[in-house]
Amino acid sequence: MRKLLVIAYLLVAFPAFSQTQKNDKYNLADRAADHLMFQISSDHWTGAPDSIESHISSLSRGGNIYIMLDKPFKGNQKMSVALGIGVGTSNMFFKKMLVQIESTNPLLPFRSVDTTSYFKKYKLATAFFEIPLELRFTSNPEKPNKSIKAAIGVKGGLLLNAHTKGKIFKNSAGSVINNYTQKLTTKSYFNTSRLTATARVGYGLFSIFGAYNFTSLFKDGVAPDMKLFQVGLTISGL
Repeated sequence: MRKLLVIAYLLVAFPAFSQTQKNDKYNLADRAADHLMFQISSDHWTGAPDSIESHISSLSRGGNIYIMLDKPFKGNQKMSVALGIGVGTSNMFFKKMLVQIESTNPLLPFRSVDTTSYFKKYKLATAFFEIPLELRFTSNPEKPNKSIKAAIGVKGGLLLNAHTKGKIFKNSAGSVINNYTQKLTTKSYFNTSRLTATARVGYGLFSIFGAYNFTSLFKDGVAPDMKLFQVGLTISGL
């Protein structure tokens, strides 16, 4: 709750602060306002116990894409607010572990397969419909593609899909049994909504971003309180 209050304060305070700055006027007729944002990320779970963390691959990754509407402030056109829609995805890869989302057990099983047959490639994937809100700063509003940029914001999301996918089945000795692919889809263990804090800073079309989920990925009581954290590259323009 404290984090939510801090973000709400910043979203309110920044526009008010911007009104006190020099009222420079810019020609924004041909301004590229970052209406399209594409993000690639390195994905991590905070709060994962060692028994799970030790099986998560450092190559876990995600991809997000958003269409945004951008509205500059009249008092300071270097500041703007942007609202949009899009899809956020995450792919958590596991080494010799199954996340048995198809289970009917009250607790979600994370099953180690260190001594049994396993999939060479195995992931838990989620996709959310998201509504991002950003408070933006652009050092040169007339030439944003040659400008320092920064933004803070929040985004709300609704779960579209959750599934596990395994490829290339091996025995305990590491020999390939077959090229079998298994895909299992269900939302039963997952929170179907989420709230995320976001921040990014960069120059021109490229910026570094971070996104932290306030809400746990899984429902209360079915799994440890693990939250998604993403850090990566944003490409924005148009």
